[in-house]
Amino acid sequence: MDNQLKEKEQFSKGLLESQQPHKEFLRSLLAGNHLLCSEQVQAYLGRQISIKELYENIFAKALYDVGELWEFNKITVATEHLASAIVESILNQLYFEIISNKKNSKTVVAACVENESHQIGIKMVSDVFEMNGWNALFLGANTPTSELVRFVNANKPDALAISLTIYFNLPALEKMIQRVQNEFPDLPILVGGQAFRHGGKDVVLNYDNVEFLPDLNSLELFIKNKANE
Repeated sequence: MDNQLKEKEQFSKGLLESQQPHKEFLRSLLAGNHLLCSEQVQAYLGRQISIKELYENIFAKALYDVGELWEFNKITVATEHLASAIVESILNQLYFEIISNKKNSKTVVAACVENESHQIGIKMVSDVFEMNGWNALFLGANTPTSELVRFVNANKPDALAISLTIYFNLPALEKMIQRVQNEFPDLPILVGGQAFRHGGKDVVLNYDNVEFLPDLNSLELFIKNKANE
């Protein structure tokens, strides 16, 4: 037990003392300093990094660390919620910077599985589609499978993107994939999220027409491939 506690302490200390760029943002998130987080984001953008790089290398990595710290009981649920709320607020502030003037005719529906309350990952996915000219219909957290099927039927998207943050919700994701494929067998389904750091990739890849995307770079590659079809 003492060794486990020592490992947790070393892990947490390593997260906070690393000099990687996203660690600066992580410290501000854990302090609940919304203003400083916003200032850091503007500083990152001022260095000419793209919105996608900001999402992938700052936001996603910082939030992964927040999740790990919470799993190791080094931060409270309240701190985790506050960090998520700050990032989500900043995402909303950045929205008008990500909209592309070059729209195409393609549409994606972006959603989380039932009982999944973490929607930042799928919001970033939705934004990347928007940046590439797609019409992104963002449904967000805790989307009931039955309602998702109705929505897809009404809007006839070219792709469906689903996020999974909590590994425990993997059965709900499978249920959603099965239900969607029964109704729309030709609809491409994109799956990703923090939960897959713990496994589960092999489960979703058992389904035809389902693609696992580990990061936003692979998502952008998918989008470019679709543009050439």
